[in-house]
Amino acid sequence: MNQADSPPSHRRPRLSAVWLIPLLAALIGLWLVFSYLSSQGPVITLELEDAEGINAGKTAVKMRNVQVGVVESVSLSEDLSHTLLSVQMQADTERMLNSDTQFWVVKPRVGREGVSGLSTVLSGAYIELLPGNSSKKAKTFTVKNSPPPEKTGDGLFLKLISEPGTNINNGDPVSFRSLKVGRVVDTTFDPDAELFRHRLFIEKPYDVLVSDSSRFWKVSGIGFQLDARGFQAQLSSLEALLGGGISFSVPDPNMSTGAPVEDDHQFVLHDNQESAKRALYTQTLDYVLLVERSVRGLQAGAPVEYRGIRIGTVEQVPWAFGTEGPNAMTDSPIPVLIRLEPQRVTHQSTIALPSWKSEISQMVENGLRASLKAGNLLTGSLFVDLEFHNNAPATDASLTYRSVPVLPSVGSGGLSKLEDQLHALLKTLNGLPMQDMANNLNSNLKHLSGVTGRIENLLDDPALNALPQQISDNLNALESTLQGWQAGGDGYRELQGTLQKLNRLLDDAEPLLDTLNEQPNALIFQRHPATDTQPRGAQ
Repeated sequence: MNQADSPPSHRRPRLSAVWLIPLLAALIGLWLVFSYLSSQGPVITLELEDAEGINAGKTAVKMRNVQVGVVESVSLSEDLSHTLLSVQMQADTERMLNSDTQFWVVKPRVGREGVSGLSTVLSGAYIELLPGNSSKKAKTFTVKNSPPPEKTGDGLFLKLISEPGTNINNGDPVSFRSLKVGRVVDTTFDPDAELFRHRLFIEKPYDVLVSDSSRFWKVSGIGFQLDARGFQAQLSSLEALLGGGISFSVPDPNMSTGAPVEDDHQFVLHDNQESAKRALYTQTLDYVLLVERSVRGLQAGAPVEYRGIRIGTVEQVPWAFGTEGPNAMTDSPIPVLIRLEPQRVTHQSTIALPSWKSEISQMVENGLRASLKAGNLLTGSLFVDLEFHNNAPATDASLTYRSVPVLPSVGSGGLSKLEDQLHALLKTLNGLPMQDMANNLNSNLKHLSGVTGRIENLLDDPALNALPQQISDNLNALESTLQGWQAGGDGYRELQGTLQKLNRLLDDAEPLLDTLNEQPNALIFQRHPATDTQPRGAQ
């Protein structure tokens, strides 16, 4: 068969490789669109007062310094009262957008807590997000200008009430013995109770320092106090110096620390540490002093001491005085209310008040009396001193003043007593015959002047002036004479020879003296008498 006679072949058209390029580009485009759509989260609206530092397309929304969204547009509300931000959130952020989620602007700030947000000086402000715990979702939120009080971390929240005028603000530090352990996170005023209500946050691990025995008081940067206890100065930290603050502890270190507290436990803010310490003593005994003299210099808060130990405080000066009219003030003593605090001495949380009251009554019967004494001569401050007086007159232990027991008192020992003594001294001095004393003094001075003149004339006598030289010559002569009697001198040798001769003479005379001692008549009779002659017979 010839090649020409073969049937014709049918060939399929081939796809050109040129079409692969647009196909690949289409696939990449679809993938980019899918990736973009899958990376986008919900769009939310944020409301804030003004858009200072906020830029569309640049300002980020962050959580824990991780970007979770970006501001797409900035506009004004319809009533022009605030600003609206449209924010494109990232994927998987919908679970953060609860109804109680909070937003605030982070930018450089200088406040009581120090300088914050310095990282935004170059990068610009951003919006911080704090997720809420609600199960309800939301798409519109309000942005605050400062962090919320709850953004504090782990720790303990406390309630604190104070009187108006305490000057405590958000951000003020809370310290424990000069160690900063927390801050004030919220302050509101209750017009019905006329009280400030503060919320404090104590950071961990310092929350264990708070107990039901803790007391809180105001702290100023520099404090000076001059009273009956003397001069006291207080210097706190620089932060407290600039903005004040709050401090807490168990004011009496000898008292028990108490039990731990839970969140929202309420405390009272005191003016100073001494006031907080007094609030720690809950079991007290009230007495009244009926003071006959002036109480000038005695103030509320002055100490009540027993043998130098503080056992109480003056509560009110005067107390219920003049309530019955001016006529009752003429001869009536001035009542002073004092409060004895036995827990200052016992350092116990609970004491037997009836037993203390009975013992104090017994001490009053044995001569315990109160008196006012000067605590500071510079300021004239007084304090109440309790001591035993053996000669104190008897008193009725059941005496009361407005149903409060009366603690008998004696004459004040304060400045009033010093004034009385000074007045008596001046009166005595005024009664002295000062003119006669001055005349006698002048006469004595004249006589002394004459004696002085005679002494000067005596000292000017030449014979008296030559007397020292004569005494010196006589001493020299005496010295020369004594030198002759020294060892090796002529007089010494003559004296020694004479003594030797005297010794020999005494040695020679010693037998004679012994004989005379034994037989005083030896110079007359013989010492050994001759034997009597015996007559002999005739031969």
